[in-house]
This record gives sequence, structure tokens and C-alpha cells, in this order.
Amino acid sequence: MRITIAVFVLFCLAGCSLQPVRPWERGILAQKKMQIPADKLEAFSDEHIYFSKEAASGGQGIGGGGCGCN
Repeated sequence: MRITIAVFVLFCLAGCSLQPVRPWERGILAQKKMQIPADKLEAFSDEHIYFSKEAASGGQGIGGGGCGCN
């Protein structure tokens, strides 16, 4: 029984040692198909909170650098 528990704890601890995402892996993880589908109600709520706190709207789409060269 002790061996079983020790092996279980070892596997649990091994799962906690995650490595950071490498720079060459970020392009793959940033693809649209890799994103978690957004809940429409949650997105609306987040946008409302952002608008209320920042007194600004938009910014969730494609943007430029602020110089007007979209």
C-alpha cells in the first residue's frame, strides 16, 4: 500500500513540473483553432467592465500602433 501511495505522489509531483512555453511554440498556441471558445455572455460582461473602468470602447479587434497606420 505504501508503494502505491508513493508512486501516486511521485506521478502527481511529476505533473507539477511543467516547462514554460518556448518561443517557437507560441506561434502554434496563438492560432485561432487553439483558443478556448469564448462565451458570448462572458465576453459582453468583460467588455462592459472594461468600458466602465477605462471609459473607452473597442480594442478587441485588430488594432494598429496608435499612429493611425492601421
